[in-house]
Amino acid sequence: MDFKGKKILITGGAGFIGSNLAFWFQENAPEAEVVVFDSFRSGETFDNGHLKSFGHYKNLMGFTGEIVTGDINSPEDLARLRDFDFDYIFHEAAISDTTVNDQQIMMRTNLNAFKDLLEMAREMKAAMIYASSGATYGNAPAPQTVGREDPANIYGFSKLAMDRLAYKWMKENDLPIVGLRYFNVYGPREYYKDKTASMVLQFGHQILAGQSPRLFEGSDKIQRDFIYIDDVIQANIKACDPKRSGVYNVGTGKARSFQEIVDILQKELGTDLPCEYIPNPYVGQYQFFTQADIEPTREYLGYEPEVSLEEGIRRYVPEIVRLYETEVVSR
Repeated sequence: MDFKGKKILITGGAGFIGSNLAFWFQENAPEAEVVVFDSFRSGETFDNGHLKSFGHYKNLMGFTGEIVTGDINSPEDLARLRDFDFDYIFHEAAISDTTVNDQQIMMRTNLNAFKDLLEMAREMKAAMIYASSGATYGNAPAPQTVGREDPANIYGFSKLAMDRLAYKWMKENDLPIVGLRYFNVYGPREYYKDKTASMVLQFGHQILAGQSPRLFEGSDKIQRDFIYIDDVIQANIKACDPKRSGVYNVGTGKARSFQEIVDILQKELGTDLPCEYIPNPYVGQYQFFTQADIEPTREYLGYEPEVSLEEGIRRYVPEIVRLYETEVVSR
């Protein structure tokens, strides 16, 4: 893809995936004009005690593009984006915390704001690439396949509603739209997701603190499709020139256990701490086995996962250690 002279919007651009996208363009397409839109962290929390916004300025340290501060739920804030004429919109902003139970704010933020951005994309004739989620599948049998969804919480339901809206727009508008159903993403720039950061990071910091890794009982059988951030960015870039608009899974196509994560981390960190096993308090709203069917993603996006769990953790460990020393110990 040639992004020279293209104008690119990244909503949620100070968050985990959005900031990685921003730096991909800065490093690989320096002649593109990239605009980051984010509400940034305010300290406000949901009823569950988790932060309302994960956007953090430290994720954008070194970013040289334009930054616009705003809330995707605010028509006034979105109106400021109409000063630009975007070619591509990467919509990463959302409430991504699966434990938020406020259905109204979840649907307003994830669904209604998405429709507003689709209308903007239509006005600008911009391609829309947006973040969906593997949470749309709930406990649907693996491998999870587009068209066989069974969301187990309001977050998964909101993302499925986004996908259904996207399909409607694909039929009614001559507009490239690609939804990417991320599975369990981990990697650099996720630290500021706080309590919702990946278990790769959380286990890593437990181990570095000399604590026994705390796993749910039966963690050797609780398996997920863990995908390193570099492969997620690869999928987003390839979605800019799809063979067909649609909704696609973004995973590795392989399920790995939480126990394996701890074992790989301990090997990389040179530790041998005993694990502590605790009851799982999320039974009923918890995915026990996820494995993405990525054949359509291969066919229509040309996507091929490149990073195994072992390689991803190996790449990530230096950053896990740096964060522990600079952010955790120094608190």
